[in-house]
Order: sequence, then structure tokens, then C-alpha cells
Amino acid sequence: LPYDAEHQGYYLKTARILGTDADGSLLYEIHADEAVQEAQDRIEFTNVRIRYSPASAVPWTVHADEATLREGDPRIALRGHVRAVGRSSSDQETEIRTQYLELHPERYVAETDERVQIRIGARSLTATGMLASLDEDRLELKSNVSGKFLP
Repeated sequence: LPYDAEHQGYYLKTARILGTDADGSLLYEIHADEAVQEAQDRIEFTNVRIRYSPASAVPWTVHADEATLREGDPRIALRGHVRAVGRSSSDQETEIRTQYLELHPERYVAETDERVQIRIGARSLTATGMLASLDEDRLELKSNVSGKFLP
């Protein structure tokens, strides 16, 4: 059979991809059931978990059904049952749920224009759109905010 350049690439099961910071130190890990190079510049992941390294002191883990990583783009696009869980400096658990989220791991930023559900301890909020600074424990909700606060 002749060489087919259209089908080069790789397929990995139980993949672990390491992301480093500007100094080359481990910043985050991507764990996925599968990783497929769909194009020269695009990797698709299924059943994904992204976790910051303990040295980063950013206690967030992000789960999603699927993720896309594009060469030259520092963001990771996460789709389907996206759930980000973290602990604030006051040791309260924060959980963010949405169907689409863009994570910029080097800047510790997570953003979406989709509907989000956020739980902070006993408080819960919904909104359309969110910008989170994971290293600063800061959430900015964009519109249609409503919430429930329990004593």
C-alpha cells in the first residue's frame, strides 16, 4: 500500500500529558482514557481529568467528557459534563459545572459563555458566562445571575 499522509498521527489509550511552565517545571497533567491526533495541529481527548501540580498551589481539578488541544493555542477546550472542583483558601469546596469551558492553564484562567452552575459550600448560583481566576479564588459571573444561599 502506498504511504497515506492523510492518516498519520497517533492514538493513545490511558494517556498522560504533562504541561510545563516557562521554566520547564511541571504545571499540570492531563489524564485521558484516549488521546487521538486528529490533525497535524489538533489532539482530541476523551474522559479527561486535568490537575495542577501540587507545587503550583492551585488546588483545582477539571473533568470533562472531551477536550481539544491545538498547537499554538494555550487554551484547552473542554466539552460535555465539565466539572471543575477546587478548594479556596478558607478550605471551602467550590464546584463549577457547565457544558463548555476554556481553560488557559498557564494563566490559571477558566472561561465560558455558556450556562454555569456554581456551588460554594452551601451557596449555589447559576449564571450565563463566567471568568474564573483559579490562582486567586476569584469568580466573575457575566449575566443572568441567580442564587440560593442557605444559612
